[in-house]
Amino acid sequence: MNKSDKNFLRKVINLSGKAINQYKMVEGNDKILVAVSGGKDSLALLDILAERRKFLPIDYELHAIHIVTDDVPYEIDREFLSRFCEVRHVTLHVRTTHAGIEEKPDKKPCFTCSWNRRKELFDFAQKNGFKKVAFGHHLDDAIETLMMNMLMHGNISSIPGKLSMFDGNIEVIRPLILLTNNEMKEYARIKQFVSLKKECPYEDHTLRNTTRQMINQFEKLNPQAKINLFKSMGNIDEEYLP
Repeated sequence: MNKSDKNFLRKVINLSGKAINQYKMVEGNDKILVAVSGGKDSLALLDILAERRKFLPIDYELHAIHIVTDDVPYEIDREFLSRFCEVRHVTLHVRTTHAGIEEKPDKKPCFTCSWNRRKELFDFAQKNGFKKVAFGHHLDDAIETLMMNMLMHGNISSIPGKLSMFDGNIEVIRPLILLTNNEMKEYARIKQFVSLKKECPYEDHTLRNTTRQMINQFEKLNPQAKINLFKSMGNIDEEYLP
C-alpha cells in the first residue's frame, strides 16, 4: 500500500472518529451490533470500528449481523465475510427471515424486505443485550433522504448520527455520517472489498438516483452544495421560516 492510500485511510478513520465523538456514539464497554449487508459501506463501517478499537483507551465489544431473506435472490460471499470478521476479532451472526413478497403484492418488494430485515435485526439486538446498533449510512445518504422527504412528504427530516429507539433501550449510531459516498468507494477500493455475488433484482433506486442527480446539479452551481446541504440541517433559523 502506498503512502497516499495510507493517508487516505487515516483521514477516513479520523472523520469517523470525529462523528463518533461529536454525537457521543461509542463508550467504554459498549456492546455494538453492526448491520452488515455485504456492501462497501457496511464492510467499511465494521473495518473502521475494529481498527479504531486498537488505538483507543477504551474497549468495546463488536458483533456483526447479516440478515438473509430467503425469498430474495440477494447473495453475499459468506466465506469472505466470515474471514473478514474473524481477522478483526468480530463475532458474526447470520439470521434468516422470510419477507413474503409474493404474499404481499400490494406492497413494494423493497419496503417488505427492508421491514422484515429491520424487524429481525432489532429483535436479535434486544434478545441478546445489544444497546447500540450501527448502520453504514453516510453523508450522501443523509442529504438524499433530506431532499426526498422535503419533496415527497413536505417534511424536513433525515437520518441522524444517533437515534434513541424502543424507549431508550437501543441507540442507532451512524459513524460514517460525515463521510461521502465517494470517500467510501475509495476506501473499499484500497481495502479490496469483495463484491456481492448477486444483486437484488427487486431493488429500485429510481427516486434516490433522481435526487442524487439533482444534488449533482446543485454542485455545478456551488462545489460546496453537498456539504452546505448537510450543514443546513444543524443551522435552522426558525425566525425566518413561515
